[in-house]
Amino acid sequence: MADTTQAEDTALDSRAARRAARLARQITAFAKSHGGSAEGQLAHIGRGSTRIALVGANGEWGNLVAPSMPMARKAVELAGITLHEDFDGEFAAKVRTGPYEWSRMAGIQLGGPSNN
Repeated sequence: MADTTQAEDTALDSRAARRAARLARQITAFAKSHGGSAEGQLAHIGRGSTRIALVGANGEWGNLVAPSMPMARKAVELAGITLHEDFDGEFAAKVRTGPYEWSRMAGIQLGGPSNN
């Protein structure tokens, strides 16, 4: 019985490692397509999931979701990006927003254009 549990743990570990590597490749691709580098911040979003918020060197931003905080940390480590504790101040100032974001953030509440 112990051998079975140990084998299952190893399978889960290798599966998690593959998923972290896939997330790291996505982070690296984001960085390459948005100015050559990126910075990130991790946030727990519920049910064990973690959001990886990314900001490229050109100010473009995006999100990825990892099923756990340890997996998100491993993906960021593999990708080699700078990780911030909070999404505020100097880091938040790097985000470049465009007309779409502004209409989505305020336009809907104020009767602006819809997303259709």
